[in-house]
Amino acid sequence: MAKSPVSADKLKERVTIKERVGTQDPTFGTWTYSWEELATVWAEVQDVLPSRSERVADGITIANRPARIRMRYREDVDSTMRFEVNGRTLHIIAGPAELGFRQGVEFVAEELTTAGEEA
Repeated sequence: MAKSPVSADKLKERVTIKERVGTQDPTFGTWTYSWEELATVWAEVQDVLPSRSERVADGITIANRPARIRMRYREDVDSTMRFEVNGRTLHIIAGPAELGFRQGVEFVAEELTTAGEEA
């Protein structure tokens, strides 16, 4: 029997999935956005060693910290969402990729931080 691509013994991290929700002001018609919790799930989170972990944008050094996140199969998570893991906020940059036949999904997400220094 083939081993599942998402085995329970590897799902050791609690990951909160958040979706962007917008509300429109009834008087002025302006939109405000917030991040609301969709679900909290067990997942495998593995940091990826980036080949180019820093870049310069508008004269500020920006470091990214990519991670691969695997969880049981879900249809309701897409690349417009984000994850919160151990105090880190990770923006989805790739995925979802289906693992097996609806056994799991994998995402690549990254935490962006600014060093606060001019390049």
